[in-house]
Amino acid sequence: MKTVCITITGKVQGVFFRASTREKARSLNLRGYVKNQHDGSVYIEVSGDPMKLQKLIDWCRVGPEMAIVENVSVIELDQPSHEIEFEIVH
Repeated sequence: MKTVCITITGKVQGVFFRASTREKARSLNLRGYVKNQHDGSVYIEVSGDPMKLQKLIDWCRVGPEMAIVENVSVIELDQPSHEIEFEIVH
């Protein structure tokens, strides 16, 4: 198990990015959360199998249909894995 944080910038709020991310993460059996940031970005903290995490990261580079992704940054975290089902937090 590995934990990463992902920050996505661009037109990523108001385009169902969080809901689509939750759906994708759950389909990959990943744990963690996604939330909007005040600066207009989307922040994800997620734990799981490294290959499945890479699939989510690759998906984030495109996002849902109405999103315009400008940048995706990924940082590996040195913390315990998330045990909660993947959720949207506010």
